[in-house]
Order: sequence, then structure tokens, then C-alpha cells
Amino acid sequence: MEESLNVTIDPACLQEPPLAGDMLKHLDTFGLCLYAMLTFMSSVSLLLYLEQCVYIYKKVSYPKKTTIIWVSGAAPVIATMACFGMWIPRAVMITDMASNCYFAVVVYKVLILLLQELGGSSAFLERFSGTPFKISTGPCCCCCVCLPQVPMSRGMLFLLKIGALQYAILKTVLSVLSVILWTNGYFDLSDLEITGTAIWINPFVGVLTITSLWPVAIVFMNTNSFLRSLNIIAKYAMYQLILVLSQLQTSIINILALDGTIACAPPLSSQARGSMLSQQMMIMEMFIISLVNRFLYHRAYDALPSETHDNNLNGKMADWQTALVEHDV
Repeated sequence: MEESLNVTIDPACLQEPPLAGDMLKHLDTFGLCLYAMLTFMSSVSLLLYLEQCVYIYKKVSYPKKTTIIWVSGAAPVIATMACFGMWIPRAVMITDMASNCYFAVVVYKVLILLLQELGGSSAFLERFSGTPFKISTGPCCCCCVCLPQVPMSRGMLFLLKIGALQYAILKTVLSVLSVILWTNGYFDLSDLEITGTAIWINPFVGVLTITSLWPVAIVFMNTNSFLRSLNIIAKYAMYQLILVLSQLQTSIINILALDGTIACAPPLSSQARGSMLSQQMMIMEMFIISLVNRFLYHRAYDALPSETHDNNLNGKMADWQTALVEHDV
């Protein structure tokens, strides 16, 4: 009886993901070409981002340059982590944690970027202090059109910053806690019992996500008309697209895998195969977004104050030398 049971069990439907070496053994020619192409895409995304970091560092003043580097790095970082998760299936939990923690910081940095493009917090308050801000925006209150407009103030701006910052802090803490519980077998996405930890942590993270996106949307919806010349709408659209693809798309695929809609295939179980499909799709999508972001952020910036001073000084020196030569003549 035991022998017949051992024979009928399909090893592909085991819950534990395979090792990286086992994955390579089961890849055919098409699989190897697909993995090579996706690895090339993630590598190109990372290299373009590194080149862009050098460009931004030279052309943009502090602190705006660090904010731009953070925001524009969301797509290549997610693509790189997805590539590691594709090659090492058992590390998906850790790679997803790294991607999610990075994007949690990006949500806050997008808010800071909007403020810095308007001259910083002080200039923002001088310009919009007392101006009514519409707060009936997504994702929390897009249907609540009856909400009154709130005048902008220093306290209001502080609440907006705290609303975006809390996600960066709490998401990182909960992600680290989830990995610690996962290594001890206490965190399992397939465990939907009321006693499971995933059923409590994931909805709480969802609430934190919605709460952090609302302040960013409020500032953007009320100030985007002043920043159209900086392609702020396209930049914000790329940020929203990364959010949907990295969070909503991954969640839908995981649900389909848990439901059994995504069938197991040797050597991957249903859950591992769903995670693999998510990583592969993420690499292709983030590669395209990285190319678009390079076009948006790799542009001509105003000269730095030191460069402007040097140019003016060089111009004055040239005029002085010309006048001296004419005087000598």
C-alpha cells in the first residue's frame, strides 16, 4: 500500500520549490533561451540605471538627485530581484521582500520629489499655504466627492508626509518579520486558516499600502498642472504602473496558483510555477518601464550653481582679457 502511494505521488506537485541546480536540469532549449533573454533584459535595465545614476549625480543638485535616483531605480531593482528569484526559486520570499521594501521607500520618495520639483517644503508652503486641496482622490476616497477641500498648512503637509512614510517603515518591519516566520515554517501564503500568520499580516499590509498612496495622490492631483513641463504626469503614470504590476498582478497570480488554476509542471508545484510566471513577466515589464524612465529622467537639467558661477567667471575672464588686448593695441 505504501509503495503504491509513493508511486502515484507526483513530485511536481510538492509544495517546496526546487533547487537552482534542479531547475537547470529540467530546462530544455526553449527554456534556456528564455532564461538567457530575461537575464539579459534585467542586466540591461540595471546597467542603464547605473549609467543614469552617474548622469543624475553630475547634473542635479542635492537633495533632488538622491530622490530621483531612488524613484527611477524602482523598475531595475524589481527586475534584478525577479531575475534572482527566477534562477533561485527558493529565494523568492527574500527577493520579493527586497523589492517590496524598496518600493515602499519609493512611495515616500515620489511625494518628496513632487515637493522638491516645486522648490522644496518651504517654497511649497509659501506657494500653497491656505489654498484648498481636494482630498477626494484615489485610492481611498475617489468616490467620496462630498468631502470638503482642506486648506494646505504646515500641519497638513506633515500629516501627508507621515502618511507616506509609515508604509516605508512598517512595510520593511513586517517584511522582515514575515521572512523570519517563513524560515521557521510559520508563514505560508497557502495557509488561509484564522490561526495562520499570513491571513493577518497581508491584509494589514494592504491597508498600509492604501493609506500611503492617498497622500501622494492628493499632492499630485492638486499640483500636477504646475509641473507639466517636467513630464510629471508620465513619471507618475510609470510609478502607478510599477505599483499595479508589482503588487496587484503578483497577488492575482498567487491567488490563481493557490486555487489550482495554474497547474503544477515538473519540477514546479502550482504555487512555485505561479511565482515563476510572475517573476518572468515582471522582468519583461520592468525592462520596458526602465527604458521609458530613462527617457523621462535622462534629460537636460538646469546647470548647478557651481557650474553657473564657473561659466560666469569664465565669461568675465574672457571679457577682461579681450578688453586688455584691445587696450594694449
